[in-house]
Amino acid sequence: MSSNHWHSRQTQIFWCCKALLEGRKITHKTEIREVNGWRLGAMVHRLKDEFGWPIRTEYRGAENYAYYWLPESVDRSKLNFPKSALALGAEWGAA
Repeated sequence: MSSNHWHSRQTQIFWCCKALLEGRKITHKTEIREVNGWRLGAMVHRLKDEFGWPIRTEYRGAENYAYYWLPESVDRSKLNFPKSALALGAEWGAA
C-alpha cells in the first residue's frame, strides 16, 4: 500500500534522512528538539518498508526509548529516497 502522503512535513522527512545518512543515532526527543516533529517512528517504518532502508533500532532505558541509525557498512549511494529527500540522494551519489 503505497501513498505519496506522509502525514509529516517535508522538512521532518528531509531531516530524518539527512540525520541517518550522516551516521547519527536519532530519537523521538531529538526530532522534537531539532524540527518540532512527532512522527519519527512512522517515518522510520516507511523508510524501512517502502524504501528498503536497513535502519537499525535499539530500545534503551526504563522508558524504552527507540534509537534509530543506519549501519556504517550501508552503501548510501544505493538507497532509494522519498521525494522530499531526493536532493540528499543526489548528494550521496544515488542514481
